[in-house]
Amino acid sequence: MAATAVMRKKPRLNAAELEIELFCRGLSVDPSCLLEDDARVVARTRAGLGSGLELVIPGRRKNLWMNVPVEEDFARSSPFRLMLEDTTYFIHHEESQERYSVVIPPEPVWYNKKTSEGTLMRQIGVLQGTYLGIYLSNSCGFWHRTPSLNCRFCTTGMNVGVNEVVRKEVEEIVEVCREAKHESGVTFVHFNSGYEGKDGKGLDLVLPYVQAIKEQVGALIGVQMLPATDFQKYDRLIEAGVNHFSFCYEFHNLEYFEKLCPGKAQLFGQASFFRALEYTAEKLGTGAVSGEIIAGVEPIEDTLAAIDYITGVGAFPTVCIFRPLIGADMEHTPPPDPKEMRHVFRYLYEACRKARLPIGIAPNIEVSLIVQPDDAKYLVPHNWRYYWYEGKLRVMRLLAKPRFRRELRPRHAELSPGVRRSGRAAGGPSSP
Repeated sequence: MAATAVMRKKPRLNAAELEIELFCRGLSVDPSCLLEDDARVVARTRAGLGSGLELVIPGRRKNLWMNVPVEEDFARSSPFRLMLEDTTYFIHHEESQERYSVVIPPEPVWYNKKTSEGTLMRQIGVLQGTYLGIYLSNSCGFWHRTPSLNCRFCTTGMNVGVNEVVRKEVEEIVEVCREAKHESGVTFVHFNSGYEGKDGKGLDLVLPYVQAIKEQVGALIGVQMLPATDFQKYDRLIEAGVNHFSFCYEFHNLEYFEKLCPGKAQLFGQASFFRALEYTAEKLGTGAVSGEIIAGVEPIEDTLAAIDYITGVGAFPTVCIFRPLIGADMEHTPPPDPKEMRHVFRYLYEACRKARLPIGIAPNIEVSLIVQPDDAKYLVPHNWRYYWYEGKLRVMRLLAKPRFRRELRPRHAELSPGVRRSGRAAGGPSSP
């Protein structure tokens, strides 16, 4: 027998495995790269999850968009290195010596255009994957209480008003949405906000923006706000044209929720997220609502229980892999084990299949902050159940095309009384 055994070469990662590895281990950037010329600007906006480098992993079944950590401490020791050879970007894995081709999406021209009020458009909204994300409020009120009640993994209080303007006029948002749709092919606009106050004030805030975009631009619109107890506020937004609600309750384990989301726990309670999620899922139908959680902090069995709960009420599980952001209270908490995350996302895909959720149906919505449910198709066995589900999704995608075409047409109706033709919405965000 040989004194030293021949080491087996690790199998090459598929697209979703690589995506998960990069979320968990980050990416170092070789000096050969010309990201200042070739890439979207790396900016800390909203909660901070989009603070990495946008890239696309080509795949046989679908291309995967992701926002990979490059600035955090753990990324500096990553075995993955982004390199440039001639005009081609690739990721080199130093341990296996494998090379993975990737695409670096360029910064859109409209980022550096100005609105009619003279604001840089990238300070109004940013692309995160292929969708347009807009943070509406001045900041999150949890950060401004004594003691602070901010979520311990979040950096919203450090970003909003720095990389984004604090006051966003309805007219300016319409201009940005129109440019993003025309130049970048955006189909989905996602609004979110921090703590605005109780009683659904965030939902009141977003209503005139939804109306203006539906009437003047035409887009699918998602809203993520803290839950309201007056469910008529959801009804009004649905009537105005909201296509999707998301509820970010972060942790299914109540102990972790209360410890790491003190503002949400003390002023709302976990059950309020569940009630609002269940109400809107029933109103909008299967697959039009999502419950958002973080994987890699609470015990994995709680994350799987969250997936079961969310799919059980007909909603999508939006699962973020924990990222220890610079400046967050949890900055020095290590990222999760990629092997555990593979298990989570295999489970996620199978849960969506069992619940017959229509994943990947809407056109051109690739969310770079998460491993999307249909990204996880790379992680499961391709047996008859897989092909049956994928075949059904293909049919659903074809049947849904006329409906989405209608949703993407502007209504060209008169603005509602709540929206001024100049200036911000009545009751909208105010100056700090």
